[in-house]
Amino acid sequence: MARLKIGVLISGRGSNLQALIDACAAPDFPAEIALVLSNKADAFGLERAAKAGVPGAVVSHRDFPGDKQAFEQAMDAKLREAGVELVCLAGFMRLLSPWFVEQWRDRLINIHPSLLPSFKGLDTHERALAAGVRFHGCTVHYVRPEMDEGPIIVQAAVPVLPSDDAHALGDRVLDSEHRIYPQAVRLIAEGRARVEGDVVVIDGAVPTQPSVINPPA
Repeated sequence: MARLKIGVLISGRGSNLQALIDACAAPDFPAEIALVLSNKADAFGLERAAKAGVPGAVVSHRDFPGDKQAFEQAMDAKLREAGVELVCLAGFMRLLSPWFVEQWRDRLINIHPSLLPSFKGLDTHERALAAGVRFHGCTVHYVRPEMDEGPIIVQAAVPVLPSDDAHALGDRVLDSEHRIYPQAVRLIAEGRARVEGDVVVIDGAVPTQPSVINPPA
């Protein structure tokens, strides 16, 4: 069976990219990275890709001053040239236009460090602590034109501990990100995740899970 070809968009260190690289290295993983694309030539994620023998490319937004659509058209061309079927945002620090999102509708996913729809945007760990929530976490979702909107594929809940600061909580959330991003890609590649309206339906058996209480009794 042919493996799903994914493109990963990055701007920086690429820790979630590394999680995808590691997952794709397994012979039974149903996807492969066809291209890592960065808007910054010095992004460390490009070094991760090169070390793994994964093709990398740069389309700098600075080469298209004042012309966002030309920038996105250049990215779109690179992705299509590489045969990409699913685009994964992994620390890509540019807001995408409705034009780009619609070009890749239901073939464009993102990972966000909160349990969406709570805490959209930046500084999610600080905001979660300030709100006093007992659970924080991360979400993989299909991208829509509105920021941090779209049908949810996978989430991981992380208990908030009394000793947490934003750094400690963020580290545990990031560990969960590294687990659920490959899981979401697998569900899509295996054809088990389907978008119906505003929700994702997961086909196949999903085991029942017990409730988790925080703080524990």
